[in-house]
Amino acid sequence: MTNTKVPNNNPEKESIINKSITKEKEKDNEIIKNKAIQNKKVTSVSKKTNKSVDDISNEIFSELISKKISLVREIKDLETKKIELDKDIESNFKGQSDNIAKRVKGFQEYLTGSLQNLSQNVEKLELVSQPIVVKPSPLDEKNEDSNKNELITVPALSETFKPDEKLIKSCFSSFKEQPDFYSEPWKLRRSLDSSDIEVMDDWFFNMGGRGSLESRGSRQKNALLSAGLIAILGELYGDQFQTLILASQPERLGEWRRILQDSLGLTRDDFGPNSGIVLFERPEGVIERADRLEANEELPFIIVDAAETSVEIPILQFPLWLAFAGSNDEIYDDLELN
Repeated sequence: MTNTKVPNNNPEKESIINKSITKEKEKDNEIIKNKAIQNKKVTSVSKKTNKSVDDISNEIFSELISKKISLVREIKDLETKKIELDKDIESNFKGQSDNIAKRVKGFQEYLTGSLQNLSQNVEKLELVSQPIVVKPSPLDEKNEDSNKNELITVPALSETFKPDEKLIKSCFSSFKEQPDFYSEPWKLRRSLDSSDIEVMDDWFFNMGGRGSLESRGSRQKNALLSAGLIAILGELYGDQFQTLILASQPERLGEWRRILQDSLGLTRDDFGPNSGIVLFERPEGVIERADRLEANEELPFIIVDAAETSVEIPILQFPLWLAFAGSNDEIYDDLELN
């Protein structure tokens, strides 16, 4: 806006100037009003935006607080459950384990007592076979002589191998010949003298395959004689029998294994629980193995070393066993060597 000088004596010019001044004032007022309206709009928009951010933050915080409260409750519930489980474990498993241990201990004592009673009863058994008396049935039509009792006698032990006498004798004759070092396994690869053949003949046809023989003077000779018996029993029973050797020292069992391996052409694989020959240091293992073989319809052949001073009574119940009876000097010398 420019200032114009107007002379006082010109009223028209003054009116024009006044009109222009009023117009300019009106324009200025309009500009001020527009700015005020714009400022109001900006402040209202900023207030709205501020309110929306606060609401969102409040909602987020409220959700977080609610989640925290729920998590705290779940943690407390889990802690209470853990305490209850610990109580149950302490009260149940420990108590039950103690009860189980007591029961097992009681059963063990009962089992040992029962086994002792069983062994005592076995010692009292009479091993001599008694004749069986069979009475005829009254329903059968018999003559007057049928009223008498019929006796069925058990054949003597000496007749056990009578049906196989021819085969056994042929084996005896082959043992007297020159040794065959290349014969098949389980065949005797050594020769025996006439005294050994006589002892074997007595064991088969007089003792019936079960009895005690006087030691031949050394473990080597006893093992060689036993190898001949094993070869003959192999011809009679095939794979249906197993030899069980009892000697209470590992050195004695090792000597038995070496001699039998050399005399019968065997390998180490033939000495084991599932093989043809099994070695034992204790009689309990021999008895248990022999019982298992008979349960499987197989035949055990038990050999007792000459150094054993006694033979367990349960061994005597089996059909085939041989115990070498060593002299006092032989047993004494054997103990000194071991």
